[in-house]
Amino acid sequence: MASEYEMSVNDYIAIIKHHALLLIISGAVILGACVAVAISLPPTFESSGTILIESQQISPDLVAANNNTFADERIEVIRQRVMTRENLVAIIDKYNLFSASGRQLSVSDKVEEMRNAIGVTLVSAAVKGRGEVTIAFRLSFEDRSPEIANKVANELVTLFLNENIRQRTERASENTEFVKQEADKLEVALNAQDNLVADYKQKHSDALPEHQELRMSMLARAETELKEVERDYKSAREELRFNELELTSAAAGVAKPGAVAAADKPQDLGSLKAEYARLLTLYTEAHPDVRAVKRKIAALEANKSLAGSSAAPVSMDVAKAQTQIAATQARIQSLADQKQQTLKKISEYEAQIIETPQVERGLITLMRDHENAKKKYEEMRAKEMSARISESLEQENKAERFVLLESPLMPERPIKPNRKKVVAMGLVLAPVGAGALVMLLELISPRVRGAEALASVLGKRVLVSIPYIHTRAELARRKQWRVRLLISGLVIFAIFLVLLHFLYMPLDLLIFKALGRFA
Repeated sequence: MASEYEMSVNDYIAIIKHHALLLIISGAVILGACVAVAISLPPTFESSGTILIESQQISPDLVAANNNTFADERIEVIRQRVMTRENLVAIIDKYNLFSASGRQLSVSDKVEEMRNAIGVTLVSAAVKGRGEVTIAFRLSFEDRSPEIANKVANELVTLFLNENIRQRTERASENTEFVKQEADKLEVALNAQDNLVADYKQKHSDALPEHQELRMSMLARAETELKEVERDYKSAREELRFNELELTSAAAGVAKPGAVAAADKPQDLGSLKAEYARLLTLYTEAHPDVRAVKRKIAALEANKSLAGSSAAPVSMDVAKAQTQIAATQARIQSLADQKQQTLKKISEYEAQIIETPQVERGLITLMRDHENAKKKYEEMRAKEMSARISESLEQENKAERFVLLESPLMPERPIKPNRKKVVAMGLVLAPVGAGALVMLLELISPRVRGAEALASVLGKRVLVSIPYIHTRAELARRKQWRVRLLISGLVIFAIFLVLLHFLYMPLDLLIFKALGRFA
């Protein structure tokens, strides 16, 4: 009965010997194809420069930083502005890029190829207290020509640096202009608030709270003056009644107490005028004593005129009493007017004092709005000053800036294709591919090898097995194949040395390096 046969190591060796030629040829073809691909692929050179993000030179404690955005965000914004279609087309036309590729590319395709060839790599570092921070970035360009790659990389670095300066300067100018406009608006609002406060104070100038103490003192003084006027008024009323009694007594010819003394007092016109002149040096014409003397003088002059016209003689006592009564009445009238004026002043002062709390409440509201407007205005002016200082820092290039740390150099070796990896991949794929091909052939056309395989197929034991007897011709052909294999191995080894010399390291340097390790 047939059973499942498991191939042994001898069977695999037999398969390898049977397909040795196929293995060698297929392996050589795969390896040769890989080598051809590694050699035929066009080289791509990369030129790159490193731009350092240098922090603000002036201490932030003295001048606040103008730009508070993250470095990677600013780099991305600048990259988008630099890599516009207009800029890329200008660079493509200037250096005639993508013209030697053998393909007919449209302008859009060239722009897309240009964008793919440009690389921006951020360089980060761990900063204590801030975590990962972008401190620099690497700008690169790839092209088949090292000279073109270097020129375009320098062009891109220049564009990035100029765009950063332009962007930061424009942003600082825009900030300054915006803050100035806002400060001007607040200044207009503050002036309007000043006008409102001035108009309000002018409208309620008699009841302003800052004059409250003055009004209180003036009210107290007016009340004191009122008391004095009332006292003088009562005194004048009593004097009037006394003068009326004197007039009645003089008219009736009744002697008054002290009449002799009064008769002895000079009452002539000259003495009264002298008294009038003396009183004028002390008081004004509105003073009651001055007015009384003036009336006496007028009465004496009237008596003289009556005496000169042969009128009935008037007693000097009666005339004197009449004059005193007239003077006292005038004084009483003056005191009454003065009392009314004082009462009016007191009423006005009291009304102003009562009105002061309401005026103060409205003034407090206006002053609070005024203080808020003034505070906003001063804050905006301070921000304007800070913005101007920041703008000055940007113009003098003392704020945060991009510094070319390493300019793009002429590339000496291509970055791709990696010919070493392609050849190494060929060395791996050659035996794998050859083995896969042999396995495929064995699966397509299976064979019976050896007595054990035959016994497994027939289900019977093999009594005798006769080994294969090679003829002389076959032995000669085998010898020829061995020579060919030896020559092929030598050729492959020579090719390997050539590839090693040109793709990895010159053989003399490699030997010298290897000997140095054993020295």
